[in-house]
Amino acid sequence: MSFTGRYPTTRPRRLRQADWVRRLTRECALTPNDLIWAMVVHDGAEDEIAVPSMPGAPRLSVRAAAQAAKRAAALGIPAIAVFPHIDPAKKEPAGKEALNPNGLVCTATRAMKDAAPDVGIMVDVALDPFTDHGHDGLLRDGVIANDETIEVLTQQALIQVKAGADMVAPSDMMDGRVGAIRTALDAEGFQDAMIMSYAAKYASAFYGPYRDAIGSGKLGGGAVKNPGDKRTYQMDAANSDEALREVAMDIAEGADMVMVKPGLAYLDILARIKQSFGAPTYAFQVSGEYAMLKAAAANGWLDEERAIMETLLAFKRAGADGIITYFAPWAAEKLG
Repeated sequence: MSFTGRYPTTRPRRLRQADWVRRLTRECALTPNDLIWAMVVHDGAEDEIAVPSMPGAPRLSVRAAAQAAKRAAALGIPAIAVFPHIDPAKKEPAGKEALNPNGLVCTATRAMKDAAPDVGIMVDVALDPFTDHGHDGLLRDGVIANDETIEVLTQQALIQVKAGADMVAPSDMMDGRVGAIRTALDAEGFQDAMIMSYAAKYASAFYGPYRDAIGSGKLGGGAVKNPGDKRTYQMDAANSDEALREVAMDIAEGADMVMVKPGLAYLDILARIKQSFGAPTYAFQVSGEYAMLKAAAANGWLDEERAIMETLLAFKRAGADGIITYFAPWAAEKLG
């Protein structure tokens, strides 16, 4: 810290006394360019289906998602992150619907790119929206099979890119999946397709509303060891150095961008990653964070606008190049 001073000749409050000088000396700026709109799509006809635990962030039909892509373009939001809620009848242990080139994710991607070609579409690479047990990988004797899962994830990523996705985001936390996906994309001529790795994804209590939104519900059932637990593949909340190792591996395997998930409880991780690697680094303001802010605001316990904007600025202050958030369209309107 090179700037030093002593009271009374130095008075920090001088730089806080009016809006114009606060704006002139503000260290972080938040604009619509910093936002990625997290969106859940469904395969039904109804344009919007409310998710009780996520008020204001309904599931959207393919048609409504295409209209939302146009709205994103108008608001200046650069990209949309798409997550599927499929018909429960299509779910089974192997998550085979993830490999359907005419399934929900691919259909929504094509519709959104047709509607707003200049809006980036980022798709999730994981099996949890498609399996009846709700886990992110294939089960063998009650254990998630890492290498077998990677084979399926690689096929899933290829199918999604062929449908028009600009970026794939493997969220499964299988070891080695980034390298396998990069190799497969390059071999098929998709050298320009981007990978944003969920490099530091923690086993968190803040994912519950999202599981409601995609319909994964309770994890596991009796066939899975520790059925309600993803701790054998998602990171331990106590670990920080491990996050740096995960990021280093994923960058070496070909990740173009990395992500920290969840966001607010892991700002220290976000800061360490950005400072250590300097790579494009993103935070995911997850469903539980969204739900807490909405619930507190609905009860009059928080000023909704100030609280949301403060959290988004916190990500920027910690070093995030952008934020994946369900608040994106709301925030872009305020910022615009």
